Amino acid sequence: MTAADQAASSSLTGAGVVSVCALLFTVASFWWLNARQGRLKTWEPHAFAAIIHSSTARLRLPLVLHNTGPKPIVVQDLLLTFPDEPASHLPLLWVCSPSRLQPGPDEDARLPAGFVVPGREAQQLFIEFEAPFSGFMPEARDYQVQLQARVGHRKGWRRLLTFTLRAANITDPDRYTVYNNAPIELTKEDRKRADAALLELLGEQGDDSTPGNGKPRSSNDDDDAGTNR
Repeated sequence: MTAADQAASSSLTGAGVVSVCALLFTVASFWWLNARQGRLKTWEPHAFAAIIHSSTARLRLPLVLHNTGPKPIVVQDLLLTFPDEPASHLPLLWVCSPSRLQPGPDEDARLPAGFVVPGREAQQLFIEFEAPFSGFMPEARDYQVQLQARVGHRKGWRRLLTFTLRAANITDPDRYTVYNNAPIELTKEDRKRADAALLELLGEQGDDSTPGNGKPRSSNDDDDAGTNR
């Protein structure tokens, strides 16, 4: 082969490599910009609403969900768990989606339903969780709480966020209102109020669990308890 033939062959080979690289770059860019499956991101809430009785406990959280990819993500269900607590701390179930953080009689609370987070967008939501059968009776201390989700493109529950729930800030558990979740130092008076109120609720729960004092559970309760979350 002459030098001219070798130069021509080398030139064709180089052009082929450039063409293949350009094609791969185009396909990869298209996939990254239009077809990549992202993930949900969320952040620790700075506030929460809470009400606690001997028979039930409710928490309302302001959440921002961000989809990092171009494809939409379907959120089917949400759940709050206590990974560092005994098994007696039942998960808190998603019971409604209110229109604001501060509870009130004129608010619009929607029943839990799946929703879509569009690609590369963020949504602010207010999600209310409830502990069934008195499964959550907090003490005046910090709890590690895990927010989990079921999404359409994955199987099972996926962890979204682990954050600190500062239950010591719940100074008036019988009143459904908003509390700060920031790591602030309560006054001695506020801490005493929180300790006394939560201890009183724990005492009421102990009285209700005394044989003969508890209410019989209906068959519907049994069915709910067996629901696979």
